[in-house]
Amino acid sequence: MKLDLSSEQERNHVSFRLFAKEHIASHAASHDREQRVPSKVVEAIAAAGYLGSFLPAEFGGRGFDMISYGLLHEELGKACSSIRCLLTVHDMVALAIQRWGSEWQRAKWLPRLTRGETIGAFAVTEPSAGSDVNGIETTAECSSERYVLNGTKKWITFGQIADLFLVLAKLGGKATTFLVERGTPGFEITRVSGMLGMRGAMLAQLTFKDCRVPKENLVAREGFGLSSVIFTALGLGRYTIAWGSVAIAQACVDACLRYASTRKQFKVPLREHQLIQKMISEMISNTNAARLLCYQAGYLKDTNDPGEIMATFVAKYFASTIAMKAATDAVQIHGANGCSSDYPVERYLRDAKIMEIIEGSSQIQEIMISKFAFQEFERQLLEEEIHTEVAVSA
Repeated sequence: MKLDLSSEQERNHVSFRLFAKEHIASHAASHDREQRVPSKVVEAIAAAGYLGSFLPAEFGGRGFDMISYGLLHEELGKACSSIRCLLTVHDMVALAIQRWGSEWQRAKWLPRLTRGETIGAFAVTEPSAGSDVNGIETTAECSSERYVLNGTKKWITFGQIADLFLVLAKLGGKATTFLVERGTPGFEITRVSGMLGMRGAMLAQLTFKDCRVPKENLVAREGFGLSSVIFTALGLGRYTIAWGSVAIAQACVDACLRYASTRKQFKVPLREHQLIQKMISEMISNTNAARLLCYQAGYLKDTNDPGEIMATFVAKYFASTIAMKAATDAVQIHGANGCSSDYPVERYLRDAKIMEIIEGSSQIQEIMISKFAFQEFERQLLEEEIHTEVAVSA
């Protein structure tokens, strides 16, 4: 089977690469060092139509198919993983509103999100609840006119600059989602710094103290927060992290090819050493394999195939794992230089580790892949039994 991008996808891919080179790549080190992304970069991304880019034109989006959308994440991710994270969390909010928001919420927020007038952030993780989403402690109570939120969210990507937060809380013990705007009374945002990787992602801690949220900011119905709204958003998030992991792995390949071509040891370039060749060949093979898994997941998403859920789990798991290996080998190939901020591979290593944790850790992916595999196995057994019974009765 030959995989060919359509002419439109090819054009998009070229545009993404040129944009990343012009607006992002040369500033990635400063984003990491300063632990922030300048507003002009976010404005450039919005002006290019890359925020909420999968949304239809009626909401201001560009209607990107999932393959084009994945390629966008790869090209921006190769330039700067922190910048790419903005697209993930912002678009998770946009998708949740598109799929589960009211007509009023879609009309109000989606055009603002695609224009970049409003920046979205995904607020689920708490100090005591990460992979165990059911363990969240943030609560919501219903009054006559509003919902009142109390609790804390932590590690919220781009929470420092976001204007609109998709917040998961427990209402009467049931997981429920709300849209909370920056500046709402009782809502405080505190900067989080000193992270291992994705240092430009401007993380924040959110504190809700009798935060009064208008009733019209409820997303979907009460109790539908986890099974519907958050599940939908996380599906998109896992897909983008898979592509972002491919981006890091490819960046490692490119960096090692450059370095091994110029650096000499024992009077010959590193590229002539067989063990270096082995490491780079594995890096290339794994990166290509991960990209193909992402293509498959994207295709299944575009065709509304139910298999896209399993395919996305596999793509995220494999891609994040090989990104970490590629980054580790890249640092090894660079030697002491690989431990210095003068070379980007040390940043790739730190960023790659984050990819194994966010939007579901590698261990959670393993559990879910196994779970889906056994469910499919049992379904096939049942089908075989039915077919056998039909054949016997005939």
